Amino acid sequence: MEDYKKLSEIALNLTKDKGATYSDIRIEKREDENLSVKDGSPELIDKSSDFGFGIRVIVDGAWGFAASADLNEDNIKKIGLQAVEIAKASSRLKKKDVVLSPLERTVDSYKTPIIQDPFAIPLKEKLDYLLFLDSLMRKVSEVNLTEAEMSFRRINKFFASSEGSIIQQEIIQSGTGISATAMKTHREMGTRSYPNSGGQYETKGYELIKELNFEENAKKISEEAVALLSAKECPSGITTIILDGPQMSLQIHESIGHPLELDRVFGAERNFSGTSFATVDKLNQLKYASEIVNVVTDSTCPFGLGTFGYDDEGVKAGKRDLIKNGILVGYLTSRETAPLIGRSSNGCMRADGWGNVPIIRMTNTNLLPGN
Repeated sequence: MEDYKKLSEIALNLTKDKGATYSDIRIEKREDENLSVKDGSPELIDKSSDFGFGIRVIVDGAWGFAASADLNEDNIKKIGLQAVEIAKASSRLKKKDVVLSPLERTVDSYKTPIIQDPFAIPLKEKLDYLLFLDSLMRKVSEVNLTEAEMSFRRINKFFASSEGSIIQQEIIQSGTGISATAMKTHREMGTRSYPNSGGQYETKGYELIKELNFEENAKKISEEAVALLSAKECPSGITTIILDGPQMSLQIHESIGHPLELDRVFGAERNFSGTSFATVDKLNQLKYASEIVNVVTDSTCPFGLGTFGYDDEGVKAGKRDLIKNGILVGYLTSRETAPLIGRSSNGCMRADGWGNVPIIRMTNTNLLPGN
C-alpha cells in the first residue's frame, strides 16, 4: 500500500501542476476463477487476473481520463499528462464546467465479510462437488443435458484523490448455479435452473455454495424439466399476475434501476437500455407505482452485488429513497450529476475495471417489504 501511496502522490501532484482542479487515481487488481461441468465432464477451468490503473482529472472545467496496465513512476507521469491533454481537448466542446458535489476527506478501508475464501478452496474439491451435483441431476433418465458452474472474483482497489482521500477495498463475489434440460425435438425442450436462471451471485465467500441446498434441489429441477415437455401452454388474457423473486428483480432492474440513472436521464449515457422517461421535471411528482411501493438504492445491503464500502469516486456506501409511497423522489447519482438537482452524490459511480471511466451504475435497487 505504501508503494501505491507514493505513486498516487506523483500522479496527483503532477496533474495539479499541469492545471487540474481535481484529480483521482484508481489502482485495481482483479482475479477471476470460473469452473463448469457438463454432462458429467469438466467443461471449463479458467483462472485469470488483470491489473492496472486509471487517472481522472478535471482541467478547464472538463473531464479527462487515461489508463494503463504498466504501473511505474515514469508511466504514471505519462498517463497523468495524457489525462490532462484529453481534458483540455474536451474543454473545447464543453457546454458548461463540471462541478462536483462536496465530499469530505476520507482515509479508510473496506473488505467483504466472508467466512471461507473461495480462492483458498482446492480446485479438485470444487470440481468434485460440481460433478456430484451433475450426477444427481442425471439420475432422471429423460434429461438430455445437465450443467453446473461456479464463479469467483476478488477485486482489490486503491483510490486516492486530490482532496486527500485514500481508500483501500477488497471485494469478493461468488456465484453458482445448476440447470437441466429435457428434449423431445430440437425445437421442443424444457429447461429448469436452480436457484435462478444464470445462477446466484453474491458478495460472499465459498459459504454461499453450501447455503443454497443444491443436493435437495438437483434431482427436482431435472424432474421439472421433463414435466415441462408435457405442460399445457400458459393461457393468454388480461388478468392480475404475481411475479416471483427472479422476475421481480428483472422488472425492478429494467423499469426502475436504469431509468433512474441520472446520467442517462440527462442523456450522457445511452447504451442498449436507452434513455429515460423519468426526467427531472417529474421529481417528487411522478406517480411511478401504487402507494404501497417503496424502492431504495442501498449499497450497504448485505451480500448484494452492489454492496461495497465506497464507490469509485470515494463516496461512502449508503441507503437513499428512489420511490416513496409510489412517488419518484430520487435518482442514482454521481458527484457531477447530483448538484444538477440540488443534492449530493449517493455513491453510484462504478467502473468496469481499471481501464474504464466510472459511470453511474445500479447498486442494490431494492423493493422494500410491506403489508
